[in-house]
Amino acid sequence: MLLLTGATGNIGRELVRQLDAQGVEFRILVRDPARAADLPQRAERVVADLDKPTTLTSAFHGADRLFLLTPGIGTAHTAHAVTAARAAGVRHIVHLSSFNALGDPMPAMGRWHHERENLVRASGIPATFLRPGGFMTNALDWLPTLREARYVLDPIGPGRYAPIDPADIAAVAALALTQDGHQGQEYVLTGAETLTITDQVRILAEATGTAIKIREVATAAEAVRSRFPHGAPPALAQALIEGFTLMRADTTGLRTDTVEQLLARKPHTFTAWCAAHADVFRRALDA
Repeated sequence: MLLLTGATGNIGRELVRQLDAQGVEFRILVRDPARAADLPQRAERVVADLDKPTTLTSAFHGADRLFLLTPGIGTAHTAHAVTAARAAGVRHIVHLSSFNALGDPMPAMGRWHHERENLVRASGIPATFLRPGGFMTNALDWLPTLREARYVLDPIGPGRYAPIDPADIAAVAALALTQDGHQGQEYVLTGAETLTITDQVRILAEATGTAIKIREVATAAEAVRSRFPHGAPPALAQALIEGFTLMRADTTGLRTDTVEQLLARKPHTFTAWCAAHADVFRRALDA
């Protein structure tokens, strides 16, 4: 049995759909069943909470493979999941980490992911580590300012990165979970194009047929708001500001061909992602 955490997030939803389309038997761990109401009904649901280790025993029972996604800061969720996985006899963990874990020097965001990776390694359970870069879905964080006055806050200026579609991350995760040969591997996953925020906004404006302004952030608070419109805990906010500073300085951008090598196809482009989600942005722009 394959167990998924994070099934109601951007990556998890894509992974659920792809595994369902492949006819794979799997179980999803959810805190709130209502958030999973629109997911394929064939997927077994189990209500549990990674904050509450005593709820995990039944969720992990019978699972031999685990997709482990623990968002936010800290390592407690990962520690609880690893303990439950070891007790249940899980034989393979596919762990969602971050390319920030490769930093030298390693930023705070990278240290959190590095510590989580180390917990998985220390469990003794064979693992595959997925280290994606920035997600295309982060553009959805622009919706509040698009509604407000049709503008996007730009915290990185000339900095470039290669955004990846969560559907591509999910496709790699599905491959690692259902096929042999991925245990012990570490995959750095990016899109195929390095883009500035200005590039991304131009592509989005073309997809929606609407002019969109760009405003460079003027304060640390604005930088945080560009990624977390409703604010973030202090430690996360500080890590985000540190990350933006590093991204601003990187005018080349990290790009790998790992997705293409694993999936035997090109990664989805930001242009295609914007076209697929154009209606979501049009509604915000027309509000």
